[in-house]
Amino acid sequence: MDSPEVTFTLAYLVFAVCFVFTPNEFYSAGLTVQNLLSGWLGSEDAAFVPYHLRRTAATLLCHSLLPLGYYMGMCFAASEKQLYSPHQAPEAWQVFLLLAVTLFFMCCALIYYWSQDRWARHPLARTLAHYALPQSGWQAVASSINTEFRRIDKFATGAPGARVIVTDTWVMKVTTYRVHVAQQQDVHLTVTESRQHDLSPDSNLPVQLLTIRVASTCPAMQPFDIRLNSAEYGELCEKLRAPIRSAANVVIRQSLGDLFLETFASLVEVNPAYSVSSSQGRPTSQPPSLGRDLREPQHHPASEPTRTAAQDQPLPLQVAWIRRGPRC
Repeated sequence: MDSPEVTFTLAYLVFAVCFVFTPNEFYSAGLTVQNLLSGWLGSEDAAFVPYHLRRTAATLLCHSLLPLGYYMGMCFAASEKQLYSPHQAPEAWQVFLLLAVTLFFMCCALIYYWSQDRWARHPLARTLAHYALPQSGWQAVASSINTEFRRIDKFATGAPGARVIVTDTWVMKVTTYRVHVAQQQDVHLTVTESRQHDLSPDSNLPVQLLTIRVASTCPAMQPFDIRLNSAEYGELCEKLRAPIRSAANVVIRQSLGDLFLETFASLVEVNPAYSVSSSQGRPTSQPPSLGRDLREPQHHPASEPTRTAAQDQPLPLQVAWIRRGPRC
């Protein structure tokens, strides 16, 4: 491949990856599906469920256009290959174009299928239908979720591509192509994993990330995992009705103080002991060993000096009072 082809391929690959797995820089620049199609999507706060019905469909459609965008860009980056005329293009590019067009039309057909019966065939609508009463439909459940999401006391955390939202009744996880929903009274939550990271990109401090398994008692509901910072674990427990179980090998540190105590104890264990003879005393140039002082001291009765008569006298009253402690 020539230099223009390589340059365009690398640049488009970086753009495609960042457009699908959106970093903070793309969010700041407004290069997201939510921002580009905000007029059609509407407001998430006003109508949570309808917003994500349209958002997941629009995201799938926009991402399916990326292979076609690459082919169209290569028509200008490699004009000598005559890619703008498919019947004159090399056979490999003809196959690529066929696959790209097929992927786009398959996504269009899937979105059209979802939108039938006022989005009743969408995966999110089908999930809500399992929680609907016999005399009502999934729209009633969606209305309840919309109302609870507008309240300010909800729990919400996580990156835009993996948000965790907990309301008074629902536990939800919002991903790029799907929204997982479970009712609080029907779920079992278990902390299955904890990962320790030395630095957090947001605070430049050590952070512990917890993975919590959300499993519903309803057989039709598939379990899903949510991830959050251990510092937010206490706030999550306050919002949940059901208790959260922990695996036997998972230790949760809910504050920076917990992490400090563990680090401090580990340093004490590895800190070497410093031996000092009784006749020499502790040298002034050498600082005391923290690990030696915190461990059990070693006594050498044979090397202790002979006590004098003055040392056998009772302690002064002031010192004795200090040892006993003040009276209340």
